[in-house]
Amino acid sequence: MLEVLRSLKGLLKISRVHTDNNVFRLHYTVTVVVLIAFCVIVTTKQFVGEPIDCIHSGEVPESVINTFCWIHTTYTVPSAHGKEVGKEVPHPGIDSTQDEKLFRYHKYYQWVCFTLFFQAALFYVPRWLWRVWEGGKIRALTMDLDIGLCSEQEKKQKKKLLVDYLMGSLRQHDWYALRYFLCEAMAFANVVGQLFLMDRFFEGEFLSYGIEVIRYSEKDQEMRTDPMIRIFPRVTKCRFHKYGASGNIEVHDALCVLPLNVINEKIYIFLWFWFIILSVLTGAVLVFRVVIAACPLVRVHLLNMRFRIVHLDHLHTVVRRGSVGDWFLVYMLGQNIDAVIFKEVLAEMAKRMTTEPKEAA
Repeated sequence: MLEVLRSLKGLLKISRVHTDNNVFRLHYTVTVVVLIAFCVIVTTKQFVGEPIDCIHSGEVPESVINTFCWIHTTYTVPSAHGKEVGKEVPHPGIDSTQDEKLFRYHKYYQWVCFTLFFQAALFYVPRWLWRVWEGGKIRALTMDLDIGLCSEQEKKQKKKLLVDYLMGSLRQHDWYALRYFLCEAMAFANVVGQLFLMDRFFEGEFLSYGIEVIRYSEKDQEMRTDPMIRIFPRVTKCRFHKYGASGNIEVHDALCVLPLNVINEKIYIFLWFWFIILSVLTGAVLVFRVVIAACPLVRVHLLNMRFRIVHLDHLHTVVRRGSVGDWFLVYMLGQNIDAVIFKEVLAEMAKRMTTEPKEAA
């Protein structure tokens, strides 16, 4: 397990240049790594052994019945979950019912590893798209100003170049900011969409899965039915048909153990809570983006909270004279250059904004 996580830690490395926020990073770093780690775990036999092991009559080879039941699905009987194990039924969801209309077939387990990998890819798409759209703008504009230890002449020249660019392109960065906000909206749509995708994958059981697990833990032990066993059964049944010696079709009933579901149930209860938390956080960020776009005063206070050494009057001037896109670019630059240099850049911008109109008049 540690070796799997160790091999994936490279994906958690954050670039020296930040072009997004912490919540957005949760989508393409933590979530992607977790999903890929889960994908590797469910495909590695050292954690759970064989994914399926069936008990059956000796007329059918063990490898054949195991492979058949893995490929062609197994089933449980939902009505048997409320019966007492050891007296009425041998295992939860297993009884002698022969009516196929009462069977619930389980076929998801062979697709779990592929689904997890597909989910990881979807979580990375907004990040990939933003990298393409961003085009290295922040990296180019920082000009190594995140390192304050450089000669005064070099520092002065780079600051002048940065201020010249910001002033020369004033009110031309709205599309740049809009594309980032669009990527955040895509990340939100993705995580919410994946909740419904998982619900479809588990035939309408996933959306309420976490709530049912919480309720299960609060009920009396004698009255509760474990929802994890209902959705991820550890013991199922399987029917194998073959021709007998006389040419008649024989039905071989097998009892199958699914040790992989012990892992699956933990994976998906974690993902349920994680997706809910991520949805709430990303949704809150999107609401905050709307407030930022509508209220310049909020932009000023956000800059002030993030960069306290910058004079408040300079922040008011920069925000008032610029657009949302200019604010976004300035905010991102503030995360990537030295705090003292950033203060001087904004001071110079504010000075030019207040003096240049007078000179032009």
